[in-house]
Amino acid sequence: MKLSSPQKEMYGNERMTALQAQRFAQEIAFAPVVFQVSRLMVKFGILKLLDDNETGLTIDEIVEKTKLSRYAVQVLLESSLTTGTILLQNERFVLSKAGWFLLHDEMIKVNMDSNHNINYLGLFNLEEALLNGKPEGLKVFGNWKTIYEGLSELPAHVQKSWFSFDHYYSDNSFTQALEIVFARNPKTLLDVGGNTGKWATQCVKFSDTVHVTIMDLPQQLEMMKQQTKNQHGANRIFGHPANVLDKSTVFPQGFDAIWMSQFLDCFSEEEIISILTRAAVSMNADSRLFVMETFWDRQRFETASFCLAQISLYFTALANGNSKMYHSEDMIRCIHKSGLKIEKIHDQLGLGHSILVLMAEN
Repeated sequence: MKLSSPQKEMYGNERMTALQAQRFAQEIAFAPVVFQVSRLMVKFGILKLLDDNETGLTIDEIVEKTKLSRYAVQVLLESSLTTGTILLQNERFVLSKAGWFLLHDEMIKVNMDSNHNINYLGLFNLEEALLNGKPEGLKVFGNWKTIYEGLSELPAHVQKSWFSFDHYYSDNSFTQALEIVFARNPKTLLDVGGNTGKWATQCVKFSDTVHVTIMDLPQQLEMMKQQTKNQHGANRIFGHPANVLDKSTVFPQGFDAIWMSQFLDCFSEEEIISILTRAAVSMNADSRLFVMETFWDRQRFETASFCLAQISLYFTALANGNSKMYHSEDMIRCIHKSGLKIEKIHDQLGLGHSILVLMAEN
């Protein structure tokens, strides 16, 4: 496994003293407690109160403003103080830098929300998922083989968190991605795993001539139709029901461009090779396949690599039991086994996406 120079420095050397390492190990042991306390400090508005009062607040003032019991406020403050999300100065609680990020960083908000609503209960079954190769944590929501089959039936707040998480990361890359894909002026585009049709909608707004076909599960296409029906260019968005996991599923031919955004990370390497091999068969010499993914080894900042490596365990415990956020080397190996070759790689798009532009070998 190859790492960038900053990653080698970060992941190849000990970064802590013995006392720091012991402290960090305790933080890991109490991580579920710290997570829930921090979430509630945001939800109950305590961090916002401290953010609005630079000189800080006393415990009595916080009790008065939140209408929580003194006991509730006290345990939350003491946990947060020892965690480091707040500080105590002159008998007044003030917001720390970490607390500020919890309150204001949109990515942290999205990650915290998805971890609470989607992952928290299911991660209890991570051990089973790793041993069985199945998303054993998904049973907290329903009896599906993958979360994608049950997406339309998830509880409303869970479904909202899922789409918010998914769209937050992809939407920030769409502007640059459109320029890359439409540099070749495609007239027909196959959006594989198109979900609610957000990318398709962007495409028909960007180009007045392109026709987009979304290839996805039937239940996903029903959701897509509802989401896109009143959008500009909806008459140029079509559905093609298919289960790409079924090895007998043939990709429709004749498309100038094939788009897979945050799609292949939903599958194992064996499944990726199968999907890409069938996609390659449908392509001609002028077709291009665009794969947009967040590879954890191609991130500008180490914090992004950390987040992506943790997100992998959502796939393990809840999504499907066998996929992850990939190291680019692993994806490139799958591509080469699929009868495709890389024409170009675009890095550092949006919040850390890469687009691999692929063409058929023959």
